[in-house]
Amino acid sequence: MIALAAVLLTTGGDTQASAPLAKTQAPGWYRMKVGDFEVTALLDGTLELPVDKLLTNITPDKVNKALTANFLKSPIETSVNAFLVNTGTKLVMIDSGTGTMMGPTLGKLLTNLKASGYKPEQVDEIYITHMHGDHLGGITVGDKPAFPNAVIRAGKADGEYWLSQANMDKAPEAMKLFFKGAQTMLKPYMAANKYKPIDGADVELVPGVRAINTAGHTPGHTIYSIESKGERMLFLGDLMHVAAVQFPDPSVTIQFDSDSKAAAAARKKVFADAAAKGSYLAVAHISFPGIGHIRAEGAGYAWVAANYTTKQ
Repeated sequence: MIALAAVLLTTGGDTQASAPLAKTQAPGWYRMKVGDFEVTALLDGTLELPVDKLLTNITPDKVNKALTANFLKSPIETSVNAFLVNTGTKLVMIDSGTGTMMGPTLGKLLTNLKASGYKPEQVDEIYITHMHGDHLGGITVGDKPAFPNAVIRAGKADGEYWLSQANMDKAPEAMKLFFKGAQTMLKPYMAANKYKPIDGADVELVPGVRAINTAGHTPGHTIYSIESKGERMLFLGDLMHVAAVQFPDPSVTIQFDSDSKAAAAARKKVFADAAAKGSYLAVAHISFPGIGHIRAEGAGYAWVAANYTTKQ
């Protein structure tokens, strides 16, 4: 009662809430520790995906039933997440958001990076899971590197595919934009000899950080793992897209996959490993911050979001 009286006195008795000056969410960053490593999730923004039309190896009816059970409906407002890892000696970013490639609801990564307390010039290396525009688009602003001191790394097979003029020439017209985007974004880094392809199925890039080939979604799709003091986190890129559907049924694929059978096999292998080891997963298209665990449940898995922490 005393607290209420104080509010009434300071507001002149008017308890009606006023509208915020700017209707927006708080800055999109979230920080946690994995062993001694610091991980900062960065939100690039959201886009709506008509997943009942995009998911494959499943019927639209089954997709919609799974969405309804999770209080969702298609199109789903889908997060685009990237992640920053401070190992203590290196500052590594995993994926880079969309930049200006995909519209006004996206392209917020640099703003959120700065809000989190870091500057683009501090980033040492950027690891790209694959060269689709929502993962690669943020590395360049205009024709200049957005991260002037960073080396870009990605799976060798992805670069060989997306950076090939011959592949672009024979691609369907709708796909040519994917090729042009990758080639434009990487151009200033390649000119500065700062694009270094990753060659190998399981490669340590810096101490405690590994690249793991998971080809299928794209020819060189790569996930990344970090490990410190017995704790482990996997950064999945587009190994999966729709939590409500693909965790319970990892065999479900998506039209964006270049090889859907390989993509499903890679997903099943990684999910089984993560569940068995209790690894954190950091996922590009799960609701921000996109970090949690999975546990085996029936023929699939259940997603358990990471407990919120203020320990940094």
